[in-house]
Amino acid sequence: MMAGCANPLIVDPAPYAADPDCARVMLSIPPVVGGLDQRAASSQATTAWGTDSPIVARCGVEPSGPTTDQCVAIETGDITVYWLIVDDGDNWRATVFGRSPALEMLVPKVRADQALGDVLGEVSVAAARARENGLECR
Repeated sequence: MMAGCANPLIVDPAPYAADPDCARVMLSIPPVVGGLDQRAASSQATTAWGTDSPIVARCGVEPSGPTTDQCVAIETGDITVYWLIVDDGDNWRATVFGRSPALEMLVPKVRADQALGDVLGEVSVAAARARENGLECR
């Protein structure tokens, strides 16, 4: 549950945050991710979990085009969501592949260096609410 009196985390909106499908994705986001409670974020189609080294989600980032980068398949029940994962210094930047609008997760390594797949599994059902765009991972 989001705390109503806490200051929202300042997060820049993604370029396509106003895409109506982002609303479907964000409404399906779980209230707890990585053992952290959800908190408000400052921009449309964004949310965060935790206060120190928060996990951040942004819907509406530019979907990846065809790539030779390796995708990670996260299976949750009967849903498989593919993610492109980039080492971004102190964070893992994971972006849904093959769906538009794309969901991006910024996960501090101190939070989930060994459990990134678990964190992505918790949000993959929500990420799957975006429509498939016909691209497939290799």
